[in-house]
Amino acid sequence: MNFDYSAEDQAFRQTVERFIDTALPAELRHKVLNHLRLGKEDFLQWHRIVHRQGWVGASWPKEYGGTGWTAIQQHIWQEACALAGAPIILPFGVSMIGPVLMAYGSAQQKERYLPRILSGEDWWCQGYSEPGAGSDLASLSTRAERRGGHYVVNGQKAWTTFAQHANWMFCLVRTDSTVSKQKGISFLLIDMSTPGITIRPVTMLDGEQDVNEVFLDDVKVPLENLVGVENQGWTYAKFLLGHERTSIAGVGRSRRELAFLKRFALGRGQHGQPLLRDPLFGTRVAELEIDLMALELLVLQALSRHDPGHAGGPEASVMKIMGTDIQQRLTELMVDAAGPYAAPLDEAYLDGASAASAFGDDAAAPLARQYLSYRKPAVYGGSTEIQKNIVSKMILGL
Repeated sequence: MNFDYSAEDQAFRQTVERFIDTALPAELRHKVLNHLRLGKEDFLQWHRIVHRQGWVGASWPKEYGGTGWTAIQQHIWQEACALAGAPIILPFGVSMIGPVLMAYGSAQQKERYLPRILSGEDWWCQGYSEPGAGSDLASLSTRAERRGGHYVVNGQKAWTTFAQHANWMFCLVRTDSTVSKQKGISFLLIDMSTPGITIRPVTMLDGEQDVNEVFLDDVKVPLENLVGVENQGWTYAKFLLGHERTSIAGVGRSRRELAFLKRFALGRGQHGQPLLRDPLFGTRVAELEIDLMALELLVLQALSRHDPGHAGGPEASVMKIMGTDIQQRLTELMVDAAGPYAAPLDEAYLDGASAASAFGDDAAAPLARQYLSYRKPAVYGGSTEIQKNIVSKMILGL
């Protein structure tokens, strides 16, 4: 890959790698590198460690408690964390609602919420999708009506990740049904302890219950929890999605998983040689690695052209398409390499309750779950089909 890091950026990489090497708890590293399940406390433990270092707001300006790092430095940090096996800093607070509040929130909202996002005191979830408004998000029907000093919200949100852990939700609601669907949407901040909110977990193909249905029945939201201007929420929603789609590309995570795949395939034999040396399998791995190198170069070139707070524009859609495709192909190759050893779902081992898989192959045991879990990135943050529409219109002019 032909991208020249400056001497300053190379020194920065060494600094963050030293920090991660000394600060990342071994048990968290083990869980991530071995594809075991992470719980709420796992995410919070790493979040607090990074917060004490002052680096949670990697993409935030210093005036809001962030690092003030350049976009390239942010990439280096995220890549170093991924390669070392650190849990991700969950994006809902830091990378999604945080930038929206900095750009569009009131002074009071910034003062109240931004420090608690950095500290991890508030856990945010995203109230966007609905049963009848997924890819066509602007068709959402959750309503918010002004009554005195409150909005009263009624409706249902779907696929709400980690709603069961969250104490706050940023939520798109319809406040005007007489105008075009994009113009009648507002952006509210909702306290999840408010009466009238019901959370119902959804069990996914991989056995996880990370996503939920959220029902809102006469939920009172103070008027001061409106972000920006009423009926202008679609503008803020698009701004947030640009940040989300850029992060979904996941170059660092894919590089880590590619290294795992190579090690794994070297330990698997076929026709008297390691599977990685098999011409057909080796060719698939090589093609994947080339595509990953191209994606990383695209990301770096895009970042080098933009300021740290830039939301990405239509190129974020290109990076999401490429990133999710690579992630899915990686898991497909892992399952192919494991064969039938990937089939059993060993819940005790995945949860860390057992030191070894009952089926005798620790490395293979989580791979079917990984494969199933990585069907999701092609849908959340805007489906691949929607991203292709964005690229065709905004980049190709079709």
